[in-house]
Amino acid sequence: MKRIGMRALAVGLIAVLCCVGQASAGPATAKDGMVATVHPLATQAGIDAFKRGGNAIDAAVAAALTLGVVDTHNSGIGGGCFALIRLADGTVLALDGREMAPGKATRDMFIRDGKADPKLSQTGALAIGVPGSLAVYDYALKHGGKLTLADLIDPAALIAEQGFEIDAAFASRLGGVAELLAQFPGSAALMLDADGNPWPVGHIHKQPDLAATYRAIARDGIGHYYRGPFAQAVEKWMSQNGGLVTAKDFANYRIAQREPVVSEYRGYEVIGFSPPSSGGVHVAQILNILEQFDLAEMDEVGRAHVLAEAMKLAFADRAHWLGDPDFAEVPRGLADAGYAQGLAQKIDVKKTISVETHGTPPGASDNLFGRHTTHIAAADSEGNWVAITATLNTSYGSKVLIPGTGVFMNNQMDDFSAQPGVPNYFGLLGAEANSVEAGKRPLSSMSPTIVLKDGKPVLTLGAAGGPKIITQVVQAIVNRVDLGMALPDAVGAPRIHHQWRPDQVAVERAVAPALIEALKELGHEVDTRDSMGVTQAIGVTDDGDLIGVHDPRASNGAAGGYDRETP
Repeated sequence: MKRIGMRALAVGLIAVLCCVGQASAGPATAKDGMVATVHPLATQAGIDAFKRGGNAIDAAVAAALTLGVVDTHNSGIGGGCFALIRLADGTVLALDGREMAPGKATRDMFIRDGKADPKLSQTGALAIGVPGSLAVYDYALKHGGKLTLADLIDPAALIAEQGFEIDAAFASRLGGVAELLAQFPGSAALMLDADGNPWPVGHIHKQPDLAATYRAIARDGIGHYYRGPFAQAVEKWMSQNGGLVTAKDFANYRIAQREPVVSEYRGYEVIGFSPPSSGGVHVAQILNILEQFDLAEMDEVGRAHVLAEAMKLAFADRAHWLGDPDFAEVPRGLADAGYAQGLAQKIDVKKTISVETHGTPPGASDNLFGRHTTHIAAADSEGNWVAITATLNTSYGSKVLIPGTGVFMNNQMDDFSAQPGVPNYFGLLGAEANSVEAGKRPLSSMSPTIVLKDGKPVLTLGAAGGPKIITQVVQAIVNRVDLGMALPDAVGAPRIHHQWRPDQVAVERAVAPALIEALKELGHEVDTRDSMGVTQAIGVTDDGDLIGVHDPRASNGAAGGYDRETP
């Protein structure tokens, strides 16, 4: 497709939103296209892709590339992603762009004096894995999009060049890690003022180096990134700072096409992402357990109790079994409905149960899977539905910005089990299946999900929030399917979370005090949180229109619809 008017289109992202298709602070409805993200400029980028003849895949990639400019604490081309795409012809693509451990990585690389040092896997050179997001975006466009990577990255580059106004959410995340960013000259030069203070709300944030990197990719393709100047810049910085990633690691990076996890829940078909995502497996597992209970007929206390117990059982299995299926034996039986029935029988509706260890699913030895975060949801009237979850891991990833590139690098190496039984940043435990190994992909909680009814897509969703991603997706589906909530209510309803260890149920403060006391009476230790994660979703209205919803917990999120202009 001919690339024309890129600068004018990008200016339109920053200017007043146009009347035919625009980002919305609340739920949005439209007939022809829909996109939902955590930032209005990213959502508008997706809408503009529709306007230029693109489909949902183009819209999702446009949004993702723009998030790499305006939401750099969550995602960017220095990180990884999972993309679950249901094409108009019914084909499902599960594209694994998870980071890979460098070729020089070793099992005990984070062990010092016999103990895992979390600082090494969370901040600095050793925390960085080889990124895969850009490779996924390029592949998705070539195998399902209508526009090109250059078409979609140029407008994002202009935003990086001209700048955008920092909002409260951006300033808050920046302020929380300013001291860590100050350790790295490239990061400090971009994100802090001359006195070392983080940029405040209202500052016009310009990223000329990132704009140049984006434009080089537009001109030269992803070869600039994986086999050219960008990879060489990373190797140079790594050699000077004790890192392991090399230009050869970048050249060797390949996305993996995974077989989706497909399960049934109350007459709906649920499509999730397979390992190294733990999301698809355990969303299916938890829903399989819950299907043994009539949640719609239970009172709020009983429903919350059963949800927490099902989560606990699934996360115990996650800690033992889950890892990169190219390196570890991950049983398909974890998502088996019969296995879930057995787990459901362990749940006592009158009190909590003690889960000391994992279960053993059928075929555990021979029926195996083949060898801080943001979510983008997009759909169109042609039948293309997209769920992309992308991440740098924690805020600004490793806190390392490679000088001269404008790109923050991930700290995804922390998602490996640095040492069995030692929790990572999110408090998650892991076993040998998720140990560090060269070329291996770390386990993830990212859970891009697409739900079908009678063979037609009715919901695409995913979330940000570490291990709470899995439980957010489960609760949104339960709220919609079991309780019949409208999609905005299903996403906005108060949430709970249990991840086995620590043995406590986390609840949002919006949960009624009476429910919290009732959970305590059933034996739960309760931890109250202000908020737990952010979900983006797109569904179908009773009239057949698309409805997009961003999580109200993210004050700057936006959903936007597109309707073709009537001649």
